[in-house]
Amino acid sequence: MLLALLLLGVVPVAIAQDQAAEARARIELVFPEADMISEPEGEYGVRRISAGGEVLGYAFESINVVDIPAYSGKPINTHIVLDDEAVIRDAYVLEHHEPILLIGIPEQKLHDFTDRYDGVGVEQRVVVGRSKDPAAVTVDAVSGATVTVMVLNEIIMRAAHEVAVSLDLIKASGVARKPATVLYDSYEPAVWDELMGIGAIRRLHLTRGEIDQAFAGTEAEGIDEAAADEVDETFIDLYVAHLNPPAIGRNLLGENRYKFLMGDLEDGEHAIAVFGRGEYSFKGSGYVRGGIFDRVQVRQFGESISFRDRDYERLSDVYAGAPDFDEMAVFVVRDAYDFDPGSPWSLELLVRRQTGPVDSIFTSFELPYQVPEAYIDRPEPTAAELAAIEEANRPLWVNIWYQKSFQIGVVVAALLLLTIILFLQDKFTQHPRFLRWLRHGYLTFTVVFIGWYALGQLSIVNVLTFVHSLVQNFRWELFLSDPVIFIIWVFTAASILLWGRGVFCGWLCPFGALQELINEGARKLKVPQYELPFAVHERLWAIKYIILLVLFGISLESMTLAEKASEVEPFKTAITMKFDRQWWFVLYAVILLAINIFTRKVYCRYICPLGAALAVPSKFRIFDWLKRRKECGNPCQLCAKECEIQAIHPDGHINLNECHYCLDCQMTYHNDDKCPPLVNKKKRRNKGKPTAPGPQLIPAVQIVDP
Repeated sequence: MLLALLLLGVVPVAIAQDQAAEARARIELVFPEADMISEPEGEYGVRRISAGGEVLGYAFESINVVDIPAYSGKPINTHIVLDDEAVIRDAYVLEHHEPILLIGIPEQKLHDFTDRYDGVGVEQRVVVGRSKDPAAVTVDAVSGATVTVMVLNEIIMRAAHEVAVSLDLIKASGVARKPATVLYDSYEPAVWDELMGIGAIRRLHLTRGEIDQAFAGTEAEGIDEAAADEVDETFIDLYVAHLNPPAIGRNLLGENRYKFLMGDLEDGEHAIAVFGRGEYSFKGSGYVRGGIFDRVQVRQFGESISFRDRDYERLSDVYAGAPDFDEMAVFVVRDAYDFDPGSPWSLELLVRRQTGPVDSIFTSFELPYQVPEAYIDRPEPTAAELAAIEEANRPLWVNIWYQKSFQIGVVVAALLLLTIILFLQDKFTQHPRFLRWLRHGYLTFTVVFIGWYALGQLSIVNVLTFVHSLVQNFRWELFLSDPVIFIIWVFTAASILLWGRGVFCGWLCPFGALQELINEGARKLKVPQYELPFAVHERLWAIKYIILLVLFGISLESMTLAEKASEVEPFKTAITMKFDRQWWFVLYAVILLAINIFTRKVYCRYICPLGAALAVPSKFRIFDWLKRRKECGNPCQLCAKECEIQAIHPDGHINLNECHYCLDCQMTYHNDDKCPPLVNKKKRRNKGKPTAPGPQLIPAVQIVDP
């Protein structure tokens, strides 16, 4: 036990050390001339890469920036290197838990995918697959892992963009749009309270107690704290207003002062008024000529706008019935900042506490502001801008659904057809030849389209992931990231309540359909078929439930290990990978299919943990659609002998936990030339009826000429 505990502590440390060494090796590969790599710094743990004191680029891990779950439900940690011009120079996956890549697709294909980001700017649009946008950078998906690489693309680009914004390499402007303009003819008289009421003036009120709470848990806790009777006293009462719109500036400054101010502003420059009262000064006493105001700044699009003495004007008087203030100022935002008056911005107030002779700690408070819509002219975005904005604001899973709209449409149509077959099964089973033809066609569609093309093979891993997400951190985005799998799961859940597990196992499982088609071909070729005695067959059912319990137990300890153990399913080899894997996986799948030539669906009947998992909720099905007669089982055994997966007990009842809903027994049920009770009834009905008269003979007369 002690050894196990030691291993639990040592292994994560060893993995972290290996990843750190791997990350450093990637940096040295991109910048071999670097002579200094800093320790991780800041909120995102960014390393600065330098040579001769000059910054070459930056490196970080995506796990510190974004937390986007991939198909496994866990994020993919990617090491990303940016140069000083916000261009991705390297992206390398350090850690993932994707089942399709743990055993199956070579991991090198994932690294080949991330290599394509070399040279991509963080503000460029990257699309996995094809795009109609000529400006977009397209990267090919990894076959069999499309969802994984789409999530990985989102992780790389979003993390790179966030870090580039935090480093002031780019603006956090998102989709480029034309800035709004101020309506200078929008003047109307208004007083202070009216301007406050419409949001033209915004307020931030802080008490001494709130400031103390902001420094709690820091080295500044306890310094200059308010006494018990002082916590509700005003620390600062701060107001801010954008003066360019005449309905704001002219009312506050008066006509002449407003006119002079606007005349001093260059095109693209904006004036912001700040008013304050209380014990804290927003200008501060430490300000010196030529320096920067260190207590207030404006932030828009993630960019900070600081003010120097040339950007400041002292304000001596305010009109519009304003209250008394201790200090008032006008700060000018220069044209170089590309300030957009129509977009939200905030005034950031920095409060500092001295913790030593030269040391201090800052905390900041934001006063959000946006000019009322009536005072600005916002240009109508173009159709391309609207489309880009819509796509940029869509969650990742929505974009995946758009890209897979063809697959979704076909699968939904196929499920609608299956629903019609199931609800009208009594009608279809009265036409056995047509139903068999229809069923074989549907099974072919399931293998080729759902399985090999759309990769819609459900797995026990999906079940384990769902169960774990219920008790850990359930997020719909995880399951919506693969639309075909999600749609089939929803349909399967509904069909279990109505018909039992057999609808999925008999109609929608690509590997099950492949087995059935192979066995049908073998029967056409007169290959001998073998069945186990029912007593043995019945006991072998338990194997798949035992496998299910073992996999669930392993998943409680390690989901990664459970994903590897789930290779007891040949689905990944035969369907997802189309037999393009290591020879031992292919051999295992081929052996199961070869056995199936002589005995139908051995894997499904005795081994499949997914079938066992679906059988558990089948106990709650609402209806019994499969019809039986009192003669079924005693004396008639026809359906039991004809059931090719032996789901009908010798006593005649159907075990719906094992039934694959092929409807063969129902075709016999309605066939009065095959079902013994119907045959006997038909005979009794025909008995005693007069025999139909046969053809009457007309005697021939020979006429002889005299």
